[in-house]
Amino acid sequence: MTKQKPQRSLLATILEWIVGPLLLLWLMNVGVTWLAAQGIANAPHDRSLADMARALARQVVVQNPQGLATARFELQTRSLEELRATDTADLSYRIVGPQGEHLSGERALHAPLDAERAPAGEVRFRDDVMRGVSVRVAYLWVDVPGLPKEASPLIEVAEPLDKRSVLATEILRGVVLPQLVFLPLGVLLLWLALARSIGPLTELQQRIRRRDSTDLSPIDEHDVPEEVSSLVRAINDLLTRLDQSVATQKHFLADAAHQLKTPLAGLRMQAELAQREMAGDHGDPQAVTRSLRHIVLSSQRAAHMVNQLLAMARADQKDNTLALVPLDVAELAVEVMQDFVPRALEKHIDFGYEGASPGGLTPRIKGHRLLLGEMLRNLIDNALSCTPSGGTVTVRVSDESARHVLLQVEDSGPGIPLAEREKVFRPFYRVLGTPVDGSGLGLAIVREIATQHHAELLLEDANLRHRDGLSDQGGAPFGPGVRFTLRFAALPPTGA
Repeated sequence: MTKQKPQRSLLATILEWIVGPLLLLWLMNVGVTWLAAQGIANAPHDRSLADMARALARQVVVQNPQGLATARFELQTRSLEELRATDTADLSYRIVGPQGEHLSGERALHAPLDAERAPAGEVRFRDDVMRGVSVRVAYLWVDVPGLPKEASPLIEVAEPLDKRSVLATEILRGVVLPQLVFLPLGVLLLWLALARSIGPLTELQQRIRRRDSTDLSPIDEHDVPEEVSSLVRAINDLLTRLDQSVATQKHFLADAAHQLKTPLAGLRMQAELAQREMAGDHGDPQAVTRSLRHIVLSSQRAAHMVNQLLAMARADQKDNTLALVPLDVAELAVEVMQDFVPRALEKHIDFGYEGASPGGLTPRIKGHRLLLGEMLRNLIDNALSCTPSGGTVTVRVSDESARHVLLQVEDSGPGIPLAEREKVFRPFYRVLGTPVDGSGLGLAIVREIATQHHAELLLEDANLRHRDGLSDQGGAPFGPGVRFTLRFAALPPTGA
């Protein structure tokens, strides 16, 4: 047994598709904000380090007595106070003379690599480690007139990176914490908006539930949101088709009940006459025999009517199209014709078959064997019923350019007037003035089965040639006759 897929809430699905990406975007925003916060935190600290490095560079004095360059580092009182203030802030510095001698500051600071050397007076930055602590270092070479560039004094100022991390964290917290408050609030507002938006759908559902089972009138499309108007139009289309189907079924049942009244009433009347004759002292055996004969005929008529109704019901079942199999139309035609040979002989009708041989080279079609057999029986029964004694009925199977298979049933009866050729396919309709007794369902069944098989149905005059001796048997002249042609799509040849 196939496990039924659980129902999903439309509101929950929309929220999932919105809240999920929204949370992902929020996490991406946190990452981008953290990177931006680090940049924001680095900028003022780097400017402070650069200013301190330039301030220290101004305190370096280079002397050149007797051609020997020497450097001296002297701090003014004000600069000393500034440096002491920065010392309490974990600021470290180092000053290196022209010959690489240590002049002042923290010896643990590393000298920059040769590849990191910059022009004199330009401040550069690098990340380094001092005594196991990650630091940010600002360094520059002091521009001293008369000294070669490679002998310029070096100034380095370092600051631990933890300050920057603290500032970046504070910036991130200031940005993200309000988002953590507004994000759930936004989701709540979104849920309320969606719940309010689908309110018309709930109202539409209640309106449909309140409807009576017989009310198949269209739903007003103007009272629903534009997004579901196409759904309402589809429902209205279904209601229209359902209303037509129900009306057709009601009409069909009314006609069927009316048609069954006649044979049933005849059965009852003849049974009462036979009972009356048999109950009398001087009953007439011949009258009883006539009544019984009429009972037999009425029962046969009722049985035929019931069979036609059942055939019509089978033809109306759309599921029959799912059981289509390859069929040899010639084989099916010959098989069905065998059931009507005794009746044709009784009426002295030339009942014959023309065309492809069963199992021959005629292309096959895809169809429902039971329904196609019922369709052909109705066509042959109609032809034999309408053809007078001495006439002819022919069943023909042929192919048309190997793309279509033609099935034809023609007779030499009185034919069908042009104005009534469309009406004869209606249930319970019979051509006026026709002496043939029938249910009026045969051709309706033929059309329904042809539609089920996507076959083209054509009705035209037969105009059969006169055959000597046929019309003389019954004394009835040949009429224009009628030819029913069904054109089926042929299956491609096997192996093609």
